[in-house]
Amino acid sequence: MTEMRVLDLFSGIGGFSLGLERAGMKTVAFCEIDPFCRRVLAKHWPDVPCHEDITKLRGSDVGPVDVVCGGPPCQPISTASRGRRKGITDDRWLWPEMGRLVAELLPSWVILENSSVLDGMGLDQIADDLEANTYQVQPFEIPAGALGYDHIRPRCWLVGHTDRDGKSRLPVHAEMAGLSRHRSYPESLGASDWVPGRLDRHRIRALGNSIIPQIPELMGRAIMDVEA
Repeated sequence: MTEMRVLDLFSGIGGFSLGLERAGMKTVAFCEIDPFCRRVLAKHWPDVPCHEDITKLRGSDVGPVDVVCGGPPCQPISTASRGRRKGITDDRWLWPEMGRLVAELLPSWVILENSSVLDGMGLDQIADDLEANTYQVQPFEIPAGALGYDHIRPRCWLVGHTDRDGKSRLPVHAEMAGLSRHRSYPESLGASDWVPGRLDRHRIRALGNSIIPQIPELMGRAIMDVEA
């Protein structure tokens, strides 16, 4: 099987790519607007181009890819947005830009991560847009605690697949469903993330915007298995 090429959008500090590359995929381009995060990406992926503004990025800038992944900014729907939850009417809701790139590139796979409140505040739009391009979609709620971490960090994950003839399949369902079931969590939340407390605000913000790499790693391994 040839190496699967990944376009990583809203890349942050590279959590998605770290997990997917552990599964055997290859990141061919990032898109990240935050200067600090861009420096982190440049340090760890010095040979991978990093585009700055998703609104200006075009599929032709990237070339053929097998996977498009990303977590659009969650501020429009997050319960931490101080009452501003405008949902998909918020200017910061950037799924339409990710959806545009998916439509331009038509990768076999789409993986999206967002706040657990995405269901009811954007999930329908995402699913509708993907299904209009022949993708079959499956959402999951997979918290960090499902992988044994001592903070819950609930997140909504969505996987889309197309074989471009309307007969798509989602082999990741069985593996991911096991993580979506009820779990017991430690009482201590967020206490042992192995990050020194003296980190500056830029690093703290970057970590807060990141994801648990082990989750996309599991998804990537399931995808690689079926592609093989």
